[in-house]
Amino acid sequence: MIITCGIDVGSSAVKAAVFRSPEGSGRGREGAELLALHTERIRRRDQRQVIEKAYEDVLKMAGVAKDDVAYVATTGEGELVDFRVGHFYGMTAHARGALWLDPDARAVLDVGALHARAIAMDAQSRVLGYRMTNQCASGSGQFLENIARYLGVTLEEVGPLSIEADRPEKVSGICAVLAETDVINMVSRGVKLSNILRGIHESMANRYAKLLRKLDVTSGVVLVTGGLANDPGLVQCVEEAMEEGGLGHVKVKTHPDSIAAGAIGAALWGGYRLERMRALEAQAA
Repeated sequence: MIITCGIDVGSSAVKAAVFRSPEGSGRGREGAELLALHTERIRRRDQRQVIEKAYEDVLKMAGVAKDDVAYVATTGEGELVDFRVGHFYGMTAHARGALWLDPDARAVLDVGALHARAIAMDAQSRVLGYRMTNQCASGSGQFLENIARYLGVTLEEVGPLSIEADRPEKVSGICAVLAETDVINMVSRGVKLSNILRGIHESMANRYAKLLRKLDVTSGVVLVTGGLANDPGLVQCVEEAMEEGGLGHVKVKTHPDSIAAGAIGAALWGGYRLERMRALEAQAA
């Protein structure tokens, strides 16, 4: 058996995943068993210290010693992980992690703290194309977190409140500054929180749906990953935006472990690369 660990270093959190896979399980990592997942928020702490803590905690949760880990794979800002063995691009890692979480996934919508990206892939998790939001923060997780803080609600409350909306307020999707100004005006007019949040979700969802349409995603499942993957209001709005664009047959889903898709994918790819390295060494010998 091979023990691998994937570490996804984001701008706001570090995600870590530990897998145990049978040797010779191949690219698809058939029989791979997820032993533990852990997310550690950075919260203005030193990133390297947070990474080390996340690594130690996930190994403890998995009941695995450091010496038992055959391969540590990173994604995201992986250069901060001094003990890594290999690194994988974020798109590659998220595609593989999404496919492991949902075998029907053919696209990924990764909504991170600073940007969002749509990734198209095939049944073997090969990346076929991608699109990213522009530099404006209005489509990012950090933007939504800032709005939630201003409104006095937690991120965990945002999704359920959005679903309760009865008259969503239109919010600018052009720029974060204009969107924040819209929100301030809505609060002064006494607009319900649920309608404000729904308007923000719809604005974000329309941007994401455009990315997916540009990739020509016409079948299968779009799996939402990243920090906002557990926001049910946002997921619902993305699905509705796809339906309005004539792609109602494309299912938009999330998974309880979607936030760690990058770490999951890195760990799985790490196991595959390790086996390939060993095979090449055996041939050379």
